[in-house]
Order: sequence, then structure tokens, then C-alpha cells
Amino acid sequence: MKSTAMKMIKAIIENNMPGQAVEKALQNHQFNGNIYLIAIGKAAWTMAQAASNFLGERLVKGIIVTKYDHSQGALPRIDIYEAGHPVSDENTIIATEGCIKFAENLGGDDELLFLISGGGSALFESPLPGLSLADIQDVTSQFLAKGADIIEINTVRKRLSKVKAGRFGQIAAPAKVFSIVLSDVLGDRLDSIASGPAYPDSSTLEDALKIVEKYKIQLPNIIMEETPKNVNNVETIITGSVRTLCDAAAEAANRLGYQPHILSTTLNCEASEAGRFLASIAAGTQKGNTSLQKPCAIIAGGETVVTIKGSGKGGRNQELALSAAKGIAGLEGTLIFSLGSDGTDGPTDAAGGIVDGESFDKLKCLGLDIDKILDDNDSYNGLKSIDGLIITGPTGTNVNDVSVVLCE
Repeated sequence: MKSTAMKMIKAIIENNMPGQAVEKALQNHQFNGNIYLIAIGKAAWTMAQAASNFLGERLVKGIIVTKYDHSQGALPRIDIYEAGHPVSDENTIIATEGCIKFAENLGGDDELLFLISGGGSALFESPLPGLSLADIQDVTSQFLAKGADIIEINTVRKRLSKVKAGRFGQIAAPAKVFSIVLSDVLGDRLDSIASGPAYPDSSTLEDALKIVEKYKIQLPNIIMEETPKNVNNVETIITGSVRTLCDAAAEAANRLGYQPHILSTTLNCEASEAGRFLASIAAGTQKGNTSLQKPCAIIAGGETVVTIKGSGKGGRNQELALSAAKGIAGLEGTLIFSLGSDGTDGPTDAAGGIVDGESFDKLKCLGLDIDKILDDNDSYNGLKSIDGLIITGPTGTNVNDVSVVLCE
């Protein structure tokens, strides 16, 4: 079953690469001026490569800002920056300031092709006057440790930034901006994907303050201001999302002989809770207590969160998988995997985790207590000890996470 699951994972990723979607969007767009490019996010290089191949010599110049080790080589007339994620670093500021100067020099006869993918909130950042990189890092780290979801985090972060919440779109004026977006946000909210650098913000200052109070976040000494509600020089199109990720999983499952069932495309809870929930569905199916007929694949897409309690190493998909292992212990013909489509789950080199009915006993035989591992948020090392890590390397795409239960 693990071999089958790995075939499914490969197909899911291949069917969600953004190249064809970017090319299709460009075919349907009429450029009327000099063409420039900025690409930000974990999938920035792949999206920029597709645009570069399509535009050829028509592309005057461009900039890519992506995560460390996510660039795959030089592209004609395009400068490439790599920077920190999920927490911005000094290279983030250098790259973003370069993009600001680039956009400020554009005129009314120019058009900026702005390619946006998940991860852009951390990778594309320049603090407002009076704030420092350390301030942004501290706020982000507080939110991540307390299990806030990405929309909540971005609602606050965009009020500390010179480029988020439509402000970068305004910087590029009078040039026109054509924005192609690869969505990693549930509901495909354009003002939340990468914190909406070229899209008007629908959240309010009141929303942001409520989130700060909810998580007891210590803000830097600054008075947050309202964000732009109109950005008139930007046209935006979405090219991919968690729905396409789940559809690809369903297609792959069907080809491999499993009846697919998409349970949800909006999974949004603690990773460990999601793992236990999916395990309960697997157990119920194996015992004949659900309406699902075997062999089947139960698919859930979305983005879970992890409230950090320990000092271990891991990511939300690894924690989900490890949590599920206890609930399917001893079940034959049962496997659960969860992965991030970008190939990097949390601050690790793993895309996610994969477990079956034997995983719990394997850990026990090694003298490892699954509950202690989870309490320490050390899912990476727990899964590594039983060959339960999914390692893909950076994939070049980023359309959220997918979790799959296989029952035979």
C-alpha cells in the first residue's frame, strides 16, 4: 500500500504544477506595453519559468523572490532572490526593497506581470516606517506558536507592512498590473493569499485588534492604520487551489483502483485532531460502520494548525499523520498520508508523513511513546524512526495540503 500511496503522491504533485495554468492565463491576456515581471512565493520560480518561456524576448526584466533552495537555476533577464520562510529574514527585506524600487520606476506604458503563490507573506516584506525586521519576526513567531491560522496572521501582518494589503499594487501605479495567483488559502481569498499585495483588503482594523486580543499578541510600539480598500490598476486571476489538489488526488485514487470520496476542501483545525478524526473514519470503514465500500480513498484538503507545546521538530502534516497512527493501530489494509503540496512541511525537509496499521507497534518496539512524541511536537523524528516521512524536495507548486485515507 505504501508503494501505491507514493504513486498517488507523485501524481497529485505533477497534476498541480502551475506551468500550464500560468501559460493558459497568459494566452488569454492582451499585453499592451513593455512587460516586466515579479514573482513571489514558494512556487515563484516555476511560475516565472512558465512566463519566461511563453513571453520570450517580450519580457524586459524580472525579479523572483522565493524560499531558500526553491530556485532551480537562472532564467533570462530575471534576478533571483532566496529568503526566509515561515519567518522573514534580512534577505527578505533586501529582495522586497529591490521589488519596490523596480515597481516605482515603472511608467504608464509598462505592464507588470505579478505572479503570486503561497509563502509570499513571509517572503515579500518590508516593515512600515518605525518598525524593524525583528518586530515582524517576533509577531509572526508569536502567532505560529499559538496555532493561529494563516488568515488571522495575515490580517495583522498586513498592517505592519509597506507592501501588503494592496499597497504594492499602488506602488506600481501608473503601470498596469496583471496578477496570476496560485492559492494556498482556504476559500481563495485574494486579500489573504500572500497577504494580498496587489488586492484591496476586506478586513478591518477592528478585525486585526480582535485577533491580537484573542491570541494575546505583544505588538511593537506602533499604531496600526487602516489598509487600502481600492486598488484600481490591477487585474487578478486565480490559477489553482486546494480544490484542484483534491481533484488530482481523486483522479489518482480512481486510476489506482480506489473509489474516491472528497470529504472536505476546508479542513481547518488542530493537526492532531484531524489525524484522530481521519483515523476514526478509517476504523469505522474497516469495521463496516460507514457507508463507504472498500477499496476506497477518503480525501480531505485544507490547512491544519499546530499549537506548539514542546521543543521537537515537525510540521502540521507530519503531526496529523503521527496522530492518526494510534487510531489505526492493528488495522490491516489501512494507510493514511498527509502532505504539503510545496514539499516542505514546517521547518523540515519533509513534505509530510505516512502511516499504516503497523506504525504504532513499530514505535512501541523502538521504546518510543507516541503520546510523548506528540506532546513534544517531535513528529519528524518519530516518523523518521519508522520510515514514515514523505520526502519530495521542493516541488515548485503550493496549493495547500491534502490528507488521504486508503482502505482495502
